[in-house]
Amino acid sequence: MTTHSRAFDTWMRNDFVEINNQLEDIYWQQEDRANVEGVGDALKQQLVDEGNALIKHLVAEGNTDEGFDHAFDLLGNVGLFMAACRRHEITEPSRETHSPLLDASTLAMHIGASIGVTPRFATAHLCTHNSAVNGLYKRFTDLEDEKLFVDYNTKGILAYKRAADALLRLQPLGISHPIAADLLAVVEQALKDVMQSNNYLFQNLDTDRFFYCVRPYYKPYRVGKEVYRGANAGDFAGINVIDMLLGLCQANETSYSQMLVDKFLYMMPEDQQVLRHCMRLPSFMDEFLQVGEEHHTSSWFQENLRAFLKVCKLHGQTAIQHHNQLVEKYIRIPNQDLGTSHQEKVTASGPPLPVLLAQLEKLRDRRAARPRDDIFTRYNDITRLTELLD
Repeated sequence: MTTHSRAFDTWMRNDFVEINNQLEDIYWQQEDRANVEGVGDALKQQLVDEGNALIKHLVAEGNTDEGFDHAFDLLGNVGLFMAACRRHEITEPSRETHSPLLDASTLAMHIGASIGVTPRFATAHLCTHNSAVNGLYKRFTDLEDEKLFVDYNTKGILAYKRAADALLRLQPLGISHPIAADLLAVVEQALKDVMQSNNYLFQNLDTDRFFYCVRPYYKPYRVGKEVYRGANAGDFAGINVIDMLLGLCQANETSYSQMLVDKFLYMMPEDQQVLRHCMRLPSFMDEFLQVGEEHHTSSWFQENLRAFLKVCKLHGQTAIQHHNQLVEKYIRIPNQDLGTSHQEKVTASGPPLPVLLAQLEKLRDRRAARPRDDIFTRYNDITRLTELLD
């Protein structure tokens, strides 16, 4: 790490957090907690001035060629700074054609293009690739609810990755392999861990603190002339590996493949490679269906199918839990209390909230193999396989 990048990192872990803390405290005291315009202007100017001064040195320094990890970490720092400016409406895409943060945009685009990721902060910067110093990792604020949100998102993501890794290890062995049931048991436990993390969030994350003080940092913002959507907890390959290897979602289905295309550059490069590889593989569901008539009386078929259907059900339950609890409690319901002037700025994922919710409902029902007339799900195939069990 160069002297300039170390200075920027130190600022991000200390003064940056303190400025955001003070602004959040001011916003929280207002009757309209969603209003940030014309509030705390001196602190906002301090944020911009200090951040820009540090970034100017990094732009002048150029590519120091210290490897992917350093570049990705630096991109995260620049991205967190730009996201905070967006949260405090120092920048606002609808009133701009280019980001006013010229040096930050330059640095972000330089790094993003050189390492093959989107030029803004992504989920990995806060969750799976966020190094701790003396027990503290990088965050926007010191608010306990932000820490809770990041901690349990990280737990959930790592559990999904464990499940995906076990399925990828099973794929070359085949569904009749003696070790198949062991690997499916790993998947089962990992998905139970996801549900446990989701449930802890549901029980302990304060709705208002999340909605007004945490989620606003995940809004879309401009880098240069382009607007990039906000970071999403699903921006990693594991959950889609599970979707496709189980057979609950299919890469050749238009809306699902569109989602995959949209998220590629928001993932780590190694995740991009895993996802591309997985899109070419057959699903376990299709394999069970192909051999079911001939081998359904075999002991391996009964044991492994039972384990397979169990993990399909669990994957669907995690999707239902996420949508019916977390999305409802922390996004849809609080949005009803917002004034109309704020509602159009709620979603971090690009489309208006009603459109986003409809997309998430369809994804939930694909993962849960629910019967629907308007989209393809594996409801009939799951029913057929269940009938093959003794």
